[in-house]
Amino acid sequence: MTDDAVPDLRASDADRERVAGILRDALAEGRLDMTEFEERLDATYQARTYGELAPITRDLPAAGVTAPVVSLSKEPATGSDWSGRIVGGEGSSTWAVAVMSGFQRKGHWTVPRRFTCFAFWGGGELDLREANFTEREVEINAIAIMGGVDVIVPPGVEVVVRGIGVMGGFDHSEEGVPGEPGAPRVVVTGFALWGGVGVQRKLTRAEKQRVREERRREKLERKEGRRELGGSRRDSHWEH
Repeated sequence: MTDDAVPDLRASDADRERVAGILRDALAEGRLDMTEFEERLDATYQARTYGELAPITRDLPAAGVTAPVVSLSKEPATGSDWSGRIVGGEGSSTWAVAVMSGFQRKGHWTVPRRFTCFAFWGGGELDLREANFTEREVEINAIAIMGGVDVIVPPGVEVVVRGIGVMGGFDHSEEGVPGEPGAPRVVVTGFALWGGVGVQRKLTRAEKQRVREERRREKLERKEGRRELGGSRRDSHWEH
């Protein structure tokens, strides 16, 4: 096969996802604004050949997609690698206090085996979506008196709630959801008086963006499929 034939080769979903990844990096680095990103992303998911993909990232500091290696074997799908997030050692912090104020733990922090927090006429947020964990099972001991504590966990994590509420309460809505293999187990304990401890399960910002892109890609593929079907029907009509 000559090099001249490469642009005409059909691109795969994996090829389009590699280009989408380059665009996401460019957006995060400020090389593209949101309008340019969305225009190029739409073009990526509509592209059918390498020749159509190549111009999309030609002006970006990343390897082009003019002649990717096409594997004829299907690679196994990989899920969340929880083993890399259970790191042992000590936690980034083991306690937090909010008295008529607030506290927050989020981003890339390490959850200790037992984390204790106290909120009095205040509030706190413990976001575990991008966190590492010292052990396979960690305990969040939350005490909320006329205040509140929110615990945010990522999908795949098992949650057990054992807290006691007096004229207050603990959120049990995320209990009973099976955890993914190797995922941490988060046990929420403590006491709430005229306050509450909430537990929410949310995607990270990157995962939300990936879901939006996947939905946009599926929408474009459906539109392209309807267009091709309409063209086939017209061709069939003229043949008859």
